[in-house]
Amino acid sequence: MPEREMVTSEVIKASPRRAWEVLTDLSSYPEWNPMIRWAEGDIREGARLRVRFHPRERKRGRTFHPRLRVVVPERELRWGGWPPLPGVFDFEHYWILEPEPEGGTLLRHGVLVRGLLAPLAMPVVERLSRVPFQAMNRAHRERAEAGG
Repeated sequence: MPEREMVTSEVIKASPRRAWEVLTDLSSYPEWNPMIRWAEGDIREGARLRVRFHPRERKRGRTFHPRLRVVVPERELRWGGWPPLPGVFDFEHYWILEPEPEGGTLLRHGVLVRGLLAPLAMPVVERLSRVPFQAMNRAHRERAEAGG
């Protein structure tokens, strides 16, 4: 099955624990997140979230209900994206937090697109998502480094 990936990254001068706290404090998203304006739900594998994807530079957004696929505290968060058409078109949005040797955290934030339409979908994903992902990464870094 074809698979394509778009990944962005940011170095955060804060511990993986702090970066995880920022990422998983869904109730604070309206205060800092320029891409996901709000989100709600339990951070546990198998749980469904309600997420409002609405990058600041866009007139319209979309609310969707992804299911959390991987939750490894201080390390990794993944959810199945929208639309769920396994084998044809399936998204997986992820955040991976890696400790840096000198302290701090490397944030890898990306999306995997799988299925028969992945090769056609990836240019659209890149065009619509790279800049908002990078903006969220910067805002995540700023909030984590500010300590609260």
